[in-house]
Amino acid sequence: MSQITLIGTRLAEPGTEFVYRGEASACEGCPYREQCLNLSTGTKYRVTSVRENAQTLECGVHDTGVRAVEVEPASVMANVSPKSAYAGSKAHLEGPCPHTGCPSHPYCEPAGADFETEYRIQEVIGDPPHDYCHLDRELTLVEFAPPTG
Repeated sequence: MSQITLIGTRLAEPGTEFVYRGEASACEGCPYREQCLNLSTGTKYRVTSVRENAQTLECGVHDTGVRAVEVEPASVMANVSPKSAYAGSKAHLEGPCPHTGCPSHPYCEPAGADFETEYRIQEVIGDPPHDYCHLDRELTLVEFAPPTG
């Protein structure tokens, strides 16, 4: 289900994905707070459309202002244990990884997912992009379904 929110004009393009990080200190006292701060912190979103004829509003966070857009929660690509890697099953991230140069690092610590939460697998993609795991983990690349509710 889509929601209307305000985001920076540079992000206001259909297909743009971002993780909502919550209120910034510059938001204090802003007259548009309720329209901007209406998403779930830590959730990944995708812009589905930009509101037609919406004006650009001044913003203390975004130097080029903000625009009204429609967003919906987005899926997250992640590496999980192959033991739980079945479409429709639930899985969690395996844990932090210090190897930031590894091609799988963005999937072992994906933006928009956390280590304490269990996610429903929407699709199994297959082999992760790395040749071997520096932590000797067996991993499979999956797509977590967007959060509901």
